[in-house]
Amino acid sequence: MWLFILRALLILLFVLGLLAMIGPLFISPNPAPEHSPDLIDPATATHSFVTIPVSSSPGLKIHYRDSSNPQRDAIEPLGHQEFLLLHGFTFNLSTWNPLFEFFASEGRTVAYDQVPYGLSDKPLPAHLQEDNPYAKASAVEQLLALMDALEMPQAILVGNSAGGTLALEVALRAPERVSGLILIDPWVYANRPTFPAWLVQLPQMRRISLQLGRYLGTEMPLLDLSYANPELIDPKRRELAADHRWTPGWDLAWGALMNRSLIDPVTISEHLERIETPTLILSGAQDKVVKMADTAQAARTLPNAEFAVLPDCGHVPQEECPDLVKAVVADWLRKL
Repeated sequence: MWLFILRALLILLFVLGLLAMIGPLFISPNPAPEHSPDLIDPATATHSFVTIPVSSSPGLKIHYRDSSNPQRDAIEPLGHQEFLLLHGFTFNLSTWNPLFEFFASEGRTVAYDQVPYGLSDKPLPAHLQEDNPYAKASAVEQLLALMDALEMPQAILVGNSAGGTLALEVALRAPERVSGLILIDPWVYANRPTFPAWLVQLPQMRRISLQLGRYLGTEMPLLDLSYANPELIDPKRRELAADHRWTPGWDLAWGALMNRSLIDPVTISEHLERIETPTLILSGAQDKVVKMADTAQAARTLPNAEFAVLPDCGHVPQEECPDLVKAVVADWLRKL
């Protein structure tokens, strides 16, 4: 995933070097259109909203789906576990639609849009400090605040890709809140560039980040890259993947996220041996984003992990191969 982004970034940096101070002036800071007419009505994608208190703002409005919501899902669980579902980079809670009822049948299940994705808030920070809403530590704080707001004292965290990274970070920081980890093609051994804060804060770098955010949020290239067979992506799925575009200024927020990520290294691989939480790790055999060998290495390093390979699946098997995921997860849950 980040190799793809690195290539795009290097091309943009090359253009910046050629055009010096003139090039960035061609990148407009104005927001892109809120939506295009062919997208779904946002009401059909909306579940519930809750405002969580966080240190970087008076509150963030989070869009989430809760299986215990009597007005919407109200799925009666057979078990007593609770599950919190974490999507990956540039995705949103809709990535869990094929598995939501499965998890909900096992216990209360919540999926949510991490900021600035989906229909959650899209704050525009003015700086790169640690309380920036797109800092790594802020994502952990937001997740724990959401659990508090929804009265989830403990949950099994189910994370795909960067959502798996976040799940591991939470298990490291607050192990008492995590009863288990289900990691689907987690992004652990990341090799992406980071830069000094002074460089990232330059107007040129902020505008490059904006351009990259607009590209990723408009063209959605990672959606196709994440499938072993992109022909399985139907128009409805593409609409749901792009519902962030219903929020005015989404592109500015995505640009701010890209900009902050340039100074945040992914270091969770250095701490895996400290995470003793029972863990199931799944890898799509045809994953083009995260190497299966890297996922297997993470499973070997974690003290209490099981590993399974899903044949003919890509980076998002919860979408592409949900029945295979259900079978493996159901078997693992019976052992807890």
